[in-house]
Amino acid sequence: MTFSPSRISAFIVGFGDIGRRVAALWQAEGGEVATLVRTPCDLAGYHAIPGDLDHPETLHDIPRNRPLLFHFAPPPLSGTSDTRTAHLLEALEEVPPRRIVYISTSGVYGDCRGAWVNEAFPVHPGNDRSRRRVDAERQLTAFARRHTLPLVILRVPGIYGPGRLPLERLRQGNPVVCPDQAPWNNRIHADDLAAIALRAGQDNAPARIYNVSDDQPSSMTDYLYRLADAAGLPRPPCVSLAEAQRTFSPKLLEYLNESRRLDNRRMKTVLGIGLHYPTLEEGLPATLKASV
Repeated sequence: MTFSPSRISAFIVGFGDIGRRVAALWQAEGGEVATLVRTPCDLAGYHAIPGDLDHPETLHDIPRNRPLLFHFAPPPLSGTSDTRTAHLLEALEEVPPRRIVYISTSGVYGDCRGAWVNEAFPVHPGNDRSRRRVDAERQLTAFARRHTLPLVILRVPGIYGPGRLPLERLRQGNPVVCPDQAPWNNRIHADDLAAIALRAGQDNAPARIYNVSDDQPSSMTDYLYRLADAAGLPRPPCVSLAEAQRTFSPKLLEYLNESRRLDNRRMKTVLGIGLHYPTLEEGLPATLKASV
């Protein structure tokens, strides 16, 4: 396929699972896609632009025709600031994109003790992972205001889909918190997230912050029990929350120490989203079938 840099209409930074799904959807609608890659490679159907967000001196070939920017790259693994977003925005300062869609995390809200949380809820991150996301949101907001361009921030919880199911954890029999003590959490199917990001990139999509979640907040325990049942695997053993605090990994405890239910009404009413997988009853069987 022959690409013309001037015809690139979408630039994806962070070409992982969701980035690839969005690229396919964008291309299916007739748009040309470029993506940032750390090492030169052949991405069949897409224009690969070499560059590394950890090394700003490499960011000299990014598109200059003001395409839509899908910013899906994760922050660095440590610290409280997102230097990767800072480097990207610095490279875009002279010729900014026409619009930005950023995938953030619902973790920016911190522990809400199981409350329903809409986009007006103040951010109160409880760990550095989420603090880096708050920093990225603030950098992007300042950049968008400075250049008078629309910015859409998608606050996303756990993502599941083909290749993203914790089946090995179930096979290993790792324990979960018992249902009556398990905190609330939320999730979204990868296909729905990609479709929402695509919608957010359209020129008539209102530039706002959106909670992105399905219609079924529950708990990690409920999710793993449902997955085990659907996959024909034994349900994992459960332990008390106090026992989990003593024995679970620090990374897993970051999630167990927070509890909230995401209000997704703005996503559905303002963006006009109809979820393909509104509950796990629809999402898990389809995901397991696609994973075979």
